[in-house]
Amino acid sequence: MTQARRLYLIDLAERVLWTFVEAFVGVLLLSAADMFTLTVLKSALAAGVIAVLSLLKGLGAKAVGDRNSASTSSQVAIHTAPTK
Repeated sequence: MTQARRLYLIDLAERVLWTFVEAFVGVLLLSAADMFTLTVLKSALAAGVIAVLSLLKGLGAKAVGDRNSASTSSQVAIHTAPTK
């Protein structure tokens, strides 16, 4: 596996993980506020669906943005640190 591919996969995994965490916490907070009632399992499922959408966006971003980033912006690139 090339260094660029490895960095892209790390970038994508981080974005998907944080999307899941943010969605899960957001759904739980809304449930706690009695805006609607969801179980923890349903909250996790909702967050999982959102994370999958984030994954698909990150995979599709290679066609739009920098090929070494999960961002759709062509101005975002992952640069490797210089080796010693």
